[in-house]
Amino acid sequence: MFNAIRISQPPKSLAAKQKYDGDDVYSALCKIFFDKCYICETKEPHDINVEHFHPHKGNENKKFEWNNLYLACSRCNNIKLAEFDDIIDCCDTNFDVFRAIRHVPPITPYAKSVQLLSTSADPKVELSQKLLDRVYNSDHTVNKKVSGAFLRRKIFDQYNLLLDQINSYYSPVATDLEKELSLARIQKLIHRSAPYSAFIRWCILDDIELGELMSDYMD
Repeated sequence: MFNAIRISQPPKSLAAKQKYDGDDVYSALCKIFFDKCYICETKEPHDINVEHFHPHKGNENKKFEWNNLYLACSRCNNIKLAEFDDIIDCCDTNFDVFRAIRHVPPITPYAKSVQLLSTSADPKVELSQKLLDRVYNSDHTVNKKVSGAFLRRKIFDQYNLLLDQINSYYSPVATDLEKELSLARIQKLIHRSAPYSAFIRWCILDDIELGELMSDYMD
């Protein structure tokens, strides 16, 4: 997961309380969440939903409340449902979302699972870790097993891009210019707008040298 900054002014279509997923709402959420699912961080997913962070359960105010609307892929929306009603809020700027849960990427493109580890005993963090574990590792149905494997391969592809830049940076024959280019590319991979940024950031945090060099870019 990643931190996102919500614009304070709600889209105009919400005032009429006729449709909570109008074009202006969708466009605003795409900007806030960088065209990513706020849960799994898939960039430009094939099927995207305007999701209610807290289920409205027929409550009209909750249904059209701007701060309750998030961008989620249909897969994550289906897995979350009402069971995970009290997870950490990625739009809470006072909470470091990605550092709350350690994301360990798959080490091969066909890894059976990824690791998600809570860094505190906060109930919201632990519930969020449980949700992410289900999102990335579910195999209780054929559909979830296939889509989960596909998701892990996409994470591995992003991780592999990072490894290329790490190898380039630490190459014994790398010039200063080549090192600068590798750092610039790593900075791009760890930006909140990049897919699966939490996995990539945790890889960098574990590196003694790169963790220090990139710390200012992990907002």
